[in-house]
Amino acid sequence: MTGGQAFLWLLALVALGFCLRRGPGTLRRVGAETGQSLGKILPLFCVALPMAAFLAELMPADAAVTWIGPDSGFLGIVVASVAGGFMPGGPFVTFPLVLAFTKAGAGVPQMAALITGWSIFAVHRIITWEYPVLGWRFVAMRMIAALPLPIAAGLLAELVLEWVPIGIGSP
Repeated sequence: MTGGQAFLWLLALVALGFCLRRGPGTLRRVGAETGQSLGKILPLFCVALPMAAFLAELMPADAAVTWIGPDSGFLGIVVASVAGGFMPGGPFVTFPLVLAFTKAGAGVPQMAALITGWSIFAVHRIITWEYPVLGWRFVAMRMIAALPLPIAAGLLAELVLEWVPIGIGSP
């Protein structure tokens, strides 16, 4: 168990204690909601994790290394930032793909830029939610204001790697 997992378990146990103080009805509702969530999420994991493994095997390593590898530098960070905005789907699709890119040779700063680009510029969310609710003027203003953020995240990740060498998937 990693430190992060232990911390989450500790938080869950503290929350359990607060629920127990409210009575058995609260605990039953929490249990039912947890079961419903697991029923929805577990099938996604059962598809997403093998998909990431398959993609890692099928993805040409030389393409990943050339475009978004550790030595691709600033251009790789820009490419990953843009690619992140065009990645469809939620975390059950994105994070297995990031794992597949990493196994194929992508760099950590490039993956930080990709995830940040996905978080900020997800085109599918802009088209489905943001534009219809807030309008193009707001979307344009927000996108212009946030434009440097994925690139900044990649460059900062590069700086952090000089002091703390880490890899994706390591605890």
